Amino acid sequence: MQDIIIGGVPEHFNYPWITCIEENAFHHIDAKVSWKNCPGGTGEMISELKNENIHLAVMLTEGSVNEIESGTAFKIIQKYVETPLIWGVYVNADSDFTNIEDLNGKRAAISRFKSGSHLMTYVLAETYKWNFDDIDFKECTHLHGAFESLKAKTSDYLLWESFTTKPYLEANNLRHIGNCPTPWPCFVIVCKQSFYNSNTHVINSLLDVLNSKTKSIKSETDLEHQLSSRYNLESDDIKAWLEITQWSQDVLNQDVYNSILTKIKNFGIIS
Repeated sequence: MQDIIIGGVPEHFNYPWITCIEENAFHHIDAKVSWKNCPGGTGEMISELKNENIHLAVMLTEGSVNEIESGTAFKIIQKYVETPLIWGVYVNADSDFTNIEDLNGKRAAISRFKSGSHLMTYVLAETYKWNFDDIDFKECTHLHGAFESLKAKTSDYLLWESFTTKPYLEANNLRHIGNCPTPWPCFVIVCKQSFYNSNTHVINSLLDVLNSKTKSIKSETDLEHQLSSRYNLESDDIKAWLEITQWSQDVLNQDVYNSILTKIKNFGIIS
């Protein structure tokens, strides 16, 4: 029986995957399906996919496009979340920074290079018309490493998904000074092209189950409580997040792919 290990961040977006596995919804598929948390985000998942420690990954769209265009034989199978990701911009509460404009030329804490926190810093810079050559980074592995970097003042600001970060603000003496939403659908499902070629039927059967779950999950009566308790989020925050979030069951349109690629090329990350 084929092992299929799914990698993703341990965040509320991936609750449909987790419940499908816990409910044994993949029981009829000729594969053993399991989940692996990747707190280092897209950068970590890229490495895990290459090393075949995971077989499918729920990755940020911009990171996936960047990796494919850098020459890695990955395949975007489909979109996972249609709506933008709302990245919060955070600084130390005792810093002199009061708005995003103050961060021009300062050092950003990121999980890894090629991660969303890395690429979205360029989106932020483009929005505020900063010089890309002035952007500086501190690699911190994961969210809590970024918190430590901000505390130690080895970095000045952090971009991370706003609802995930909110419960940690007070404990880490952080202040939220603005948002930077992705200008594209935020998550896609990715695998190595060779793995897809060898397991197309099983992968498609697996995604049929997942897509059925994401179509119906908002109608589940206990959803807000389950998300709130599992991911340490306030009920009001869960409600607000569900209102602005739409899972997807569709392929990534080529025009959208090309628009993301154009952005990344403008950032000077790939030629």
